[in-house]
Amino acid sequence: MRALIISVDLGNPDFEAHAQEFAMLARGAGAEIADTLLARRDRPDAKYFIGSGKVEEAVLLAKAHDVDIVLFDHPLSPAQQRNLEREFNLRVVDRVALILDIFALRAKSHEGKLQVELAQLQHLTTRLTRMWTHLERQRGGIGMRGPGESQLEMDRRMIGARVKLLRERLDRVERQRVTQRRSRARGGALSVSLVGYTNAGKSSLFNALTRAGAYAADQLFATLDTTTRRIWIEGAGPVVISDTVGFIRDLPPTLIAAFRATLEETVQADLLLHVVDAASPQRDEQILEVQKVLGEIGAGNIPVIMVYNKIDLVGLPPRVEHNAHGTIARVFVSAAERAGLDALRAAIAQTGQIAGNNASNIQTVQSE
Repeated sequence: MRALIISVDLGNPDFEAHAQEFAMLARGAGAEIADTLLARRDRPDAKYFIGSGKVEEAVLLAKAHDVDIVLFDHPLSPAQQRNLEREFNLRVVDRVALILDIFALRAKSHEGKLQVELAQLQHLTTRLTRMWTHLERQRGGIGMRGPGESQLEMDRRMIGARVKLLRERLDRVERQRVTQRRSRARGGALSVSLVGYTNAGKSSLFNALTRAGAYAADQLFATLDTTTRRIWIEGAGPVVISDTVGFIRDLPPTLIAAFRATLEETVQADLLLHVVDAASPQRDEQILEVQKVLGEIGAGNIPVIMVYNKIDLVGLPPRVEHNAHGTIARVFVSAAERAGLDALRAAIAQTGQIAGNNASNIQTVQSE
């Protein structure tokens, strides 16, 4: 599918990285990028997000390249999307909808598919008004007689019922996860979750540590479904490691809400391994984005080891760095070359013992 990308610079200092990331998202969704239009604005236009002059330029570009779809690198209001689609006479997909589409494409497990569908329906309910402009009210006739409920109201009721059903199913999944976590806790296993920006190499590191064979690829959101494995680490004993969905800047709130059950693995962990792409020029910004989301989901106070992955791409040796208190703060590894993994295991054992003792003390106080 041929696509025209519209990127808008609102004065953000990392705009170029943001635009490159959106292009990766587009290709990950299967789009062939025909051209990219850059617009600069101090603030979004209420009607089109971009100015009317840029809209005219974009329409000409879309026709010249015979594109099938327009991808907009910002969240659009329902009115802005509707106005742009009228001008282009093409489907316009904003950043939120594109991320949702990729999630729908990548979700493999039953739980993952439920989560994505819930997020898509929540996003859709705000945009229903543009879908039935040709059916202001139902007309009479066979199969159309009755209370005269509008098509829009019927759709809202149907979507509302489906959303309720999906939430009930996801609640059951969450209860199952709670039961599994209690079982692991009774077994005395340390719980470790891999977190990080999308495409930082979490799944590759997970596979290197556990020899699991989880899907890993050089693309955004390669992993959506949480994968858990139990391993033994000298000095720590049994350790349950979970590979979780990656984060991204401007992650849609509907996705965070829908993936609540999956993200619970992160919130309930004894220790987090924050995997960072050491080769990324935007690694500092990506670290801040992950920390922001961790705070939003209630995982901001869990002990963290920063794991700088892909050191082979920047010529760095494996090493461990400590903070001023002598606690392990950063471990440099290469999951692809399996370098630095012994040091990481030792760091998990050392930090995990402290985290596990603190968790036990908290549980004891709460039980008293």
